[in-house]
Amino acid sequence: MARTEADVRIDGALLAAVRVRAARAGRPEAEVAEEALRRYLGLDALLEDVWAANADGPSDDEALELAYAELKAARAERDG
Repeated sequence: MARTEADVRIDGALLAAVRVRAARAGRPEAEVAEEALRRYLGLDALLEDVWAANADGPSDDEALELAYAELKAARAERDG
């Protein structure tokens, strides 16, 4: 997923909490803040639902075969 830089104004204590959580977890502050937003907005549950709905997807070998077929097709289209 592409990242977009955003300037937001939040309470100093909230930012301090993000920084502490990030430091304790050894993760970037932006990652901690994004995870909190996803949870608050309910997007974490949505992603879990999508993964669960596709749990019976292709095997690793089938997925790799499909990826290579798509790569080959894209290169053929590119090269004419």
